Amino acid sequence: QAQLVESGGGLVQPGGSLSLSCANPGRTLSDYSRGWFRQAPGKERELVGYISWRGTATYYADSVKGRFFISKDNAKNTVFLQMNNLKYEDTAVYYCAAESSGLGSKWSEDYAYWGQGTQVTVSS
Repeated sequence: QAQLVESGGGLVQPGGSLSLSCANPGRTLSDYSRGWFRQAPGKERELVGYISWRGTATYYADSVKGRFFISKDNAKNTVFLQMNNLKYEDTAVYYCAAESSGLGSKWSEDYAYWGQGTQVTVSS
């Protein structure tokens, strides 16, 4: 039913790694860029990063740069978020979203379609 479906969340120890997936089962969002956002309890939703769809250009927020990596498989219509060296402050609900220009955007308002989110909890 949802346009985008996230999976792969769970509990991980600090310093550990986790990989999230974002699928578009209906294949209705061709050429849309894919963004990853997150929202921690009591905090504003924030951009994690994004990837263009036709190309391979990526953007990462400073807070995750060098630790998180976004990739995609156009044939499978799926985008991934590889999270490494996880920290307590990475705990949040992670959302995948799609933006129509295909180029990506830093602004959540530009993303028209969203997944339901998947919980990532970093705890010792």
